Amino acid sequence: MTKQRIGIIDIGSNSVRLVVYEKTANGAHRVADSSKRPARLSERIDEKGCLTETSIEELIDTLNYFTMICTHNHTSNVRAVATAAIRNANNRSEILGRIKAETGLTIELLSGEEEASYGFLGMINSMNIKDGLLIDIGGGSTELSLFRNRTLVHSVSFPFGCVSLNKRFGTKGMLQDDELKALETLVSDAVRNEPWIGESPGLPLVGVGGTVRALGKMHQAAYKYPFPQTHNYPAASEQVDELFHQIRKLPLDKRRKLPGLSKDRADVVVPGVAILRVLFRAAKAAYYHICGAGLRDGLFHATRFPNQPKLDDVLHYSLTNLSALHPEAPRQHVEQVNRLALTIYDALYAVNPMPIQTRVLLDTASQLFRIGATIDYYEYARHSFYLIVNSQLNGLTHREMIMTAAIASFKSKGRARQHISEYKELLNDSDLDMIYKLGALLQLSAALDRGETQAITQMTVQLSGSQLFISPIEPLGTLEVERREVIELSSEFKKLWGLVPSLNETAKQVPSTLQ
Repeated sequence: MTKQRIGIIDIGSNSVRLVVYEKTANGAHRVADSSKRPARLSERIDEKGCLTETSIEELIDTLNYFTMICTHNHTSNVRAVATAAIRNANNRSEILGRIKAETGLTIELLSGEEEASYGFLGMINSMNIKDGLLIDIGGGSTELSLFRNRTLVHSVSFPFGCVSLNKRFGTKGMLQDDELKALETLVSDAVRNEPWIGESPGLPLVGVGGTVRALGKMHQAAYKYPFPQTHNYPAASEQVDELFHQIRKLPLDKRRKLPGLSKDRADVVVPGVAILRVLFRAAKAAYYHICGAGLRDGLFHATRFPNQPKLDDVLHYSLTNLSALHPEAPRQHVEQVNRLALTIYDALYAVNPMPIQTRVLLDTASQLFRIGATIDYYEYARHSFYLIVNSQLNGLTHREMIMTAAIASFKSKGRARQHISEYKELLNDSDLDMIYKLGALLQLSAALDRGETQAITQMTVQLSGSQLFISPIEPLGTLEVERREVIELSSEFKKLWGLVPSLNETAKQVPSTLQ
């Protein structure tokens, strides 16, 4: 299978972005290239409601540059869309015609509802969340949606965004008290026409787009959050309010130096977060939840998987994709270790129930524990930890990602503590205990296929006193190497589980078939 690339161009009201997605020869998907140009189209509308000539020329120059990047990347399919700034411009037909004539690109002019729908698709395919409200604050429009059971129920597109309201109410990048009050009144008046917004109190407000991502980065910097990802990041409303008042009072030159805030967004972030806060209160939301995916990701899924763009299982897709990005890991061995680990876990769970999510963590870790071999076999555990915490492993919280990485890379309690040291404030003592236990269980499972021959096809797992008897049924070869490995691990395993594992002779009992 050859590599295939899809280019997505998003002509937004604040910026124009390109993302090139690649399908690798191994069937995985990843971002191969990206580019961003600030545009501020929403503030470059003249008194006749038209986008200015200079702006059109700059936009065409940007799009020609993006098409060159796509050509260099051998991109077979380029999909370009435009949102509020062009949608609301009185000369939109002229703009689209000139773009087609001078770049060769046919631009899809998305309606507000389509924009909300693609944003929802990008979010729901990257987060394990069932119910909530979704907000996307663009430069010229704001989309708000309600979803229940992972299905879109209501959506509305408001004709204002961070750039257009900054132009209307802001003064040299500042938003004074009276200007903020006028902005909030405008947004509140718009909400009254959509009564459904306040009818589902207590849900999270999930945010996509540049304004919310900037808020997430500033929030993480302000509270010294140790995990370097804003995707799937929750924030309390009181903290967002406090941060908003702090950044609103900062002069523009000082605001530009804030950690996490790009210079080209320093003036529009304040009206953007002001919109966010009004809609949060109107929705009676419980907390903010920042999502790193959005419109462009939704467009990718709709283009790449037109018959079924919405994922049924976010974690499974993400896990399969991440595994496929690292084909150097011995696939049959990894699958065998995964089966062995879950079989032993289920036997232990029967007499020692654990939180349900721990099985998910073990399942995930046991499928990823060898991906570090992509970098270096001898240090694969350390590299596996790094790759897991720095990859898009969607469907898990930040805490769960750290735990998964620590379980996958487990060699000893000391090494595990070393790996998680910079993230330890996100974990509690019971998390550490579970990392050690599941890490040792994964080690034991890897030892049972030390020869990487998948000799154990069926086995019984029995607990008797302080003994954990693992008895293969008609193995496909000698297990002497595996037996020695289990003996070496038995002392550490007993300290953590209170059980001494032993690999026995062929079992005569009813088997625990590996799934």
